[in-house]
Amino acid sequence: MQTTIRHAEPDDYTAIAHIYTHPQAAAGTLQIPLQSREVWRQRLAGMGTYDRVLVAVVAGEVVGHLGLHPVPHPRRAHVAGLGMAVRDDLQGQGVGTALLKAAIDLADHWLHLLRLELTVYADNTAAQHLYQRRGFVLEGTHRAYALRQGRYVDALAMARLHPAPPQVHGGT
Repeated sequence: MQTTIRHAEPDDYTAIAHIYTHPQAAAGTLQIPLQSREVWRQRLAGMGTYDRVLVAVVAGEVVGHLGLHPVPHPRRAHVAGLGMAVRDDLQGQGVGTALLKAAIDLADHWLHLLRLELTVYADNTAAQHLYQRRGFVLEGTHRAYALRQGRYVDALAMARLHPAPPQVHGGT
């Protein structure tokens, strides 16, 4: 399956809203189910200058999305948080891997980020394995982190540090 990763465009809000109509995609994030397309239109339009929102496109259709959000504090300028979701029918088929790989490349080689951090629900072992394969490590557990389908669920804090500090290269 050919997956293309690109930056989200303003018109992608409808497709992103559609991702969260899928039960697994919504349940795996902090998104509230049944949000309108207008909510997503406003979110995309209101992103900060340094936020990066990527989408995964398969057969011309947006099927996944990832937000990479630098922390807006001078002492944490080297850190970004990330969150992602993939449409239920394409989970486990490499879409999440492609999104995460692109985000890590941006962070490591273009945005001068040292640390990427995220939370993942404790029962989402597939996502945990994906993050671990890309260098994220467990840092702790948030007990009763979020309300999901009427129950409080735990989440794991995971982070990835850039494996090597950026090198300075001379130029002419």
